[in-house]
Formats: sequence, structure tokens, C-alpha cells
Amino acid sequence: MKNWGDSRKGARKGRLVGFPRLKSRRRSAPTVRFTTGVIRVEADRRHITLPRLGALRLHESARKLARRVEAGSARILSATLRREGRRWFVSLTCEVQRATCIPARAGSVVGVDLGVKHLAVLSTGEQIPNPHHLVAASRRMRRLARAVTRCVTPDRRVHRAGSKRWVRAQDALARTNARVANLRRNGLHQFTTRLTREHGTVVVEDLNVAGMLRNRRLARHIADAGFGELRRQLAYKTEWNGGRLVTADRWYPSSKTCSGCGAVKTKLALSERTYACTACGLILDRDLNAALNLTALASEVADARSGRESSNGRGADRKTLLAGLVAAKRLPGTAKAGQTGTVPPQGGTTNRVLSKAHGTVTVGGRP
Repeated sequence: MKNWGDSRKGARKGRLVGFPRLKSRRRSAPTVRFTTGVIRVEADRRHITLPRLGALRLHESARKLARRVEAGSARILSATLRREGRRWFVSLTCEVQRATCIPARAGSVVGVDLGVKHLAVLSTGEQIPNPHHLVAASRRMRRLARAVTRCVTPDRRVHRAGSKRWVRAQDALARTNARVANLRRNGLHQFTTRLTREHGTVVVEDLNVAGMLRNRRLARHIADAGFGELRRQLAYKTEWNGGRLVTADRWYPSSKTCSGCGAVKTKLALSERTYACTACGLILDRDLNAALNLTALASEVADARSGRESSNGRGADRKTLLAGLVAAKRLPGTAKAGQTGTVPPQGGTTNRVLSKAHGTVTVGGRP
């Protein structure tokens, strides 16, 4: 209601927000949340007890959570039961004492350029392939969707229930959609975990995903990549592993800027996949050039923070700081003394230290 009211008054940016609709049980996934009552993991680690439902058998073992609860380093706050496809999942929101972690290369800075052809291109030269899970399953999903429409569907106007074949076809389509979502989520978790455990500073762009989805030719591929989920995971995993996440301003010309001399092109078409600088003659991959510029941006943020006026004293965040830094475009020949181009050297140690944390961190049910 607040978002709707602010949108009508003009106090909320972006597209207009409609009036809140009723959350119907027919249009939403079945879910229930328990905050009071008996919520515990049984001694056999294979059952969990929930209020009004009693003991439920788990498909996966809950021994890791049970060990933390018995040791006193975790406390269960709530439980959420949700159905996806034909499976029921229980998510436990816990208060956990996490160990203080340090990335393997604490001084390393990596720039991450997101895209459709490659899910991510790192400033180290590594290219993360885009698996295109939705495209791979699109043929099966179209066939199952046609099977659903050819069955006797439910009609509330004449009090007609769906046929058994319609129920089976709906379950098959739901299982296919759930499998695509699980594969995408698993790949993003593996990539973000490896990235945050290895590098101390991760630099990403503030992409206008909502605006990118208006492109009818690329909307499906952009939604399949999961840019928003990737950035959300990087935000809390860098905090867990003792690193930091730097978000470049949305208007920062990372693709148009030359990583060798700092020259900025006026226009750069999306079809130009190779960046060619007319000032210094540098020729390299477009996405790699953007990732190198994001890496150089992290050093500019560090220099600005170490200056005579710190942004932390005024309460500004990283995004506000970056917005002031990237407003002035760099010109050719503006590299620092002793530095080739605009990219700082990649460095850092390879040791990892773990220590006991004295504070507590609330971990969400669906990280």
C-alpha cells in the first residue's frame, strides 16, 4: 500500500505501481509460515516437528543444523513450508554464529561484466559460460503447455473441476519449470561462492534489468541469466567471507572506456563484440575490456576514501561515492605514474584464516 501511495504522489521513481491485488490461493504457490510452537529437528536427523503438522520425514539429512543447535551456535526462529512442483520444501530461518572468514586472496580485485553470450566475464580473463537452462527446456515446456490446453480444464462459472489428465499435465509442466529454476539457482550459487571465497573485492555494474527486459529479442535470455539473483547473492556472500562488493554507477561507461589509455568512445553498438581503441590502438574483447575498467574503478574508490574527505563520515554509501567519481570521463594519457593503462595489477595472498565470531548474523530461509 505504501508503494502504491508513493507512486500516485510522485514520491516513488520508476513505473507506476498498481493497487495491491488479493493473493489468491489459485494463483500463488501453497505456502505457510510458523513462528510459534514446537519447531525442532528430531534426534534421528531425518524428521522435523512443526506445529499442527507433527513430525515430517525429510528427504535430506538435517545433521548440520542439529549439530549447531545442540552446540548452542544456532537458534531456529521460524519455519516456512512451501510447495514447488510436486515437492514440499521447509525453510528454517535461524540465528547463527558465523566464523570470521578471510578470502583466499584478500588483496585481489576482480571485475565482473555480466552478459547474455557469457554469463560473466572476469577481469582475470575467465569466461563463465551461460548454460541457457530455459532455452534448453523450451521445447519440452511448449509440448507440455499444449497438452494442458487440450485437457478438460476447470471452470468456476459452471462449477466444473479439471480432469485427472489435466492434473497430471499440470504437474508435469510444474516439475519442468521447477527443474529449470533449480538448475539456474544451483549454477549461480556455485559461481558466487567461488568468487567471494577467492577474491577480496568484487566489482559489478548496477544494471537496469527492468529496462533491459523491454527488449523483446533479448528479454527471455536476460531473464534466464538471473542478473538480479546473482547480484543479490554476491551482496551477502561477500559479507560472509570477509570481502566487499563495489557497485559501479548505472551510467559508468565501462564498455566504451579503453582500459589501456582511458579514452571514451562516443558510441559503441551492441553488435561490436571487439573493442578497438582509436587513440592507443588497443584491440581486445568487449566484455573483457569492461571487466578491466570495473577493476580499475575499485582502486579509484579506495583512493577517494583515503583522501582528506571520507564518505563514511558523512554517511554516504558506495553507490553515492561512485556516482561522483564516474561523472568526469577520463581522457587519454591520464594513467597514474608507474601504471600501464587504467588497470591495477592483480595481487593478493593465498592464505585463509578462520576465527570464532563473537556476534550473530540472521540468515534468511532462502539464501
